[in-house]
Amino acid sequence: MNTKTQRNINFVGMRKPAMVLSLLMMIASIGSLFVNGLNLGVDFTGGTVIEVGYPESANVDDIRKALATAKYDASVQHFGTAKDVLIRIAPHEGVDRSTVGDGVLSILKESNAAVEMRRVEFVGPQIGDELRDDGGTAMLLALAGILIYVTLRFEFRFSVGAIIALVHDVVITVGIFSITRMEFDLTILAAILAIIGYSLNDTIVVFDRVRENFLKLRKTNAEESINTSINQTLSRTIVTSLTTLLVLAALFFFGGKIIHGFSLAMIIGVIVGTYSSIYVASSSLLMMGITREALLPPEKEDDGREDDGSVV
Repeated sequence: MNTKTQRNINFVGMRKPAMVLSLLMMIASIGSLFVNGLNLGVDFTGGTVIEVGYPESANVDDIRKALATAKYDASVQHFGTAKDVLIRIAPHEGVDRSTVGDGVLSILKESNAAVEMRRVEFVGPQIGDELRDDGGTAMLLALAGILIYVTLRFEFRFSVGAIIALVHDVVITVGIFSITRMEFDLTILAAILAIIGYSLNDTIVVFDRVRENFLKLRKTNAEESINTSINQTLSRTIVTSLTTLLVLAALFFFGGKIIHGFSLAMIIGVIVGTYSSIYVASSSLLMMGITREALLPPEKEDDGREDDGSVV
């Protein structure tokens, strides 16, 4: 790239306002998680799982509206084919779970008498606890693996910066779901794990260029090298983020309610992850005092023998 025509946006110079914004978003997210918690779905809280069959294609929106009118907190989706429908009913105090299946079936028969019950199962809250714990363990293991990988590939301070950026992305994304009270289910948890991978990939691209420029631009300080690196990778970052957002927007608007939460979580994660790769990760390096000398390869020890050009 021609350095004379290269854009030179002063991202590093704007790091203090950016860090204040990040801090405010983190505080709001953590505060909401402590005060409001998450609106956990049936996957985590337990409840009744009902599978019904229709003689023709079923309209899940109509089923969802009918159950909502009857005061059922239900998640409705196609299961296998368009004729099979899976319904998850959240538990309610004072409601006998043994009667939930019959109550739902009677409501569905009001609009289609041919609907038939396939199965009714109760998912206990202990299953939800296991899913929550396993999901949290998977996230911690992912972060630990990232810490080791980045340390081996770059330097320990780079790994800390990457983890700070990832925690920033996860906390804000989860915090938005807490603030808006949107249902948090297994698809959202899967999206969170996907966000970790996406954000890390973006951060690694920036870090790779930072390391390269630290060794190549010997007359510049750390701030100038990092700023140059972000500008050099900016086009790639924007193109990757926009193309990903186009796909996610299509899923959000046309993919149906079952992946609505997943696509929304990914949209939030991509936006926040792109921001953190530019500001949070790079600012973390500066705060930890990264220098060019820390990335220089170790000098080879001189064994005192001179190369006489002879071939053995």
